Amino acid sequence: MGAPRWIIHLPTTLTSLDEAVDLAVALRDSLGHVTVVDFGETTLSEEDKQFLRTRVWCDARGDGPGRCQRRDQHDGPCATTAQ
Repeated sequence: MGAPRWIIHLPTTLTSLDEAVDLAVALRDSLGHVTVVDFGETTLSEEDKQFLRTRVWCDARGDGPGRCQRRDQHDGPCATTAQ
């Protein structure tokens, strides 16, 4: 077993799930080149319900390299580029 991976918990002042998703998308778009961040595993939770998490992206493995970049529970086929 390798070294443990670390999670960064980043509290915000946002008050809606849609706003939190928009921020997660903006962070992925601006920091996607940082290879140590696994954006596919991004989850969101309410401040007082951190045990209840909402996945942001599908993250299913694609036919080739990469994972699906579409929102979790999306309609249609997976895509390895952001849409």
